[in-house]
Amino acid sequence: MMGLLAAWATHRQSIPDQQTVIRWRAMMRFSCLQENLARGLSIVGRAVSSRMSLPILSNILVATDAGRLRLSATNLEIAITCWVGAKVEEEGAIAVPARTFADFIATLPAQTLEIEADESKQTLRIQCGRNRANLKGNPAEDFPARVQPTAEKAIELDAAILRDMIAQVAFAAAPDMERPILAGVLAEFTADEVGTTTLALVAADSFRLSVRTQKLDHDLSSPMQIIIPARSLNEVARLAAETEQPIQMYVLKDRSQVLFRVNDVELVSQLVEGLFPPYKQIIPQSYVTRTVIATKDLQAAVRRASVIARGANNIVRLQMFAEDASGPSHMTVSAVAAELGDNVDDIDALVEGQSMRIAFNARYLLDLLEVVRTDNILLETSSPSSPGVFRPQGPDAADFIHIVMPMYVAD
Repeated sequence: MMGLLAAWATHRQSIPDQQTVIRWRAMMRFSCLQENLARGLSIVGRAVSSRMSLPILSNILVATDAGRLRLSATNLEIAITCWVGAKVEEEGAIAVPARTFADFIATLPAQTLEIEADESKQTLRIQCGRNRANLKGNPAEDFPARVQPTAEKAIELDAAILRDMIAQVAFAAAPDMERPILAGVLAEFTADEVGTTTLALVAADSFRLSVRTQKLDHDLSSPMQIIIPARSLNEVARLAAETEQPIQMYVLKDRSQVLFRVNDVELVSQLVEGLFPPYKQIIPQSYVTRTVIATKDLQAAVRRASVIARGANNIVRLQMFAEDASGPSHMTVSAVAAELGDNVDDIDALVEGQSMRIAFNARYLLDLLEVVRTDNILLETSSPSSPGVFRPQGPDAADFIHIVMPMYVAD
């Protein structure tokens, strides 16, 4: 045995080029375009974990799959898998540190890459033109297994509509996981008497509530409610921005997960366990004053007032004036801060009902106005201490409602 080892050592010393590829030791070999691999790494890289307690999660799994390259990353909350076109010569898999791999591939020119994995050394060898590199990796079997979609029929969602729905709702979810249910978005599937299926996305953070509904061309076997982390839906929206094809959604109830398929990308997210608050009870059913304002006018006025409001707990005051003998209806948007000064904007508005005043957090108003797609927005108010109800106004207005709790202002 020692003789064999000595002979192998002598053989290794006789090799003039230490970069020579020893083919029989490679467990995976493929070639692909640098730009395709870089894009795939960028997509899955958003799911890479920084948890030092589980070092394997800082890796990207590189594997061959039915003649293509499959890249996977997960932080145990979401997992993203992306398939990249490649010429596969030998099947295999290896886990590679994500940051090193992605950063290195990004520095290479837009050429064909020749890549192979060495099973004995857990090394990924990359050749691009006259550049050759060896990146240290980890055993593929240490990486979490990929979740497979069930045989159930997928729910198909229009990519542009889903992206818009997420944009109008996810921002209202709580920003931290201390309250996991409020950090999630309720996806509520219902069917009416004639069988029309409706999807409602709902988010709330105790200070505001956002509800967006959309009719679907999908037969629903039974009503369903799931809570998806808002961070996961934001990743879905990012993927949806790159396609015009329908997005397939699978609810994996037995695993408490949801899977979204977007072209050559799959995103799997854990679902949040628990019951979402009865949001319909929060939506006011009546109003005293209804005001219609140009969205851009209100947005500009609130943005100006928010500069002054920084010195006054971010409070912006809205005053609605009904038409009377002194002139037509209008609205003022103002802010006052003892150490900064004050600001008042007078803008056109159609006011129905009584004159009304109410104050809101400027950031909440700006978040809302950023996702309103119509030229006009409607505000319904009942009193200075009651929630304000905002809806888009116009023939193309989506079924979207946003509730904002008012802020107390001493007279």
